[in-house]
Amino acid sequence: MAAFIVTYDLNKETGRPKIVDEVKNTSWARLSESSYAISTNETADQVYARFRPYIDDNDNLYIVSLRRPYMGWGKKDVNDWLGQNLPQ
Repeated sequence: MAAFIVTYDLNKETGRPKIVDEVKNTSWARLSESSYAISTNETADQVYARFRPYIDDNDNLYIVSLRRPYMGWGKKDVNDWLGQNLPQ
């Protein structure tokens, strides 16, 4: 499995529920208001293609590969998810 950060910035909030619904179709952890870590068998290109329909040309969307080592501080459930799902 691969892990990615899905992060977005929407100028019109109409796409947020659709993006969040799509995130929830995977194993995921919420990192911040508009950033999620996901685990999937897809490539970065495939993940991007899945989320791209939910943004406009004036929005931002990035899919970033995520792996160990990592550093951070946050909620226990997020830390546990990262510890269980990030590849070496």
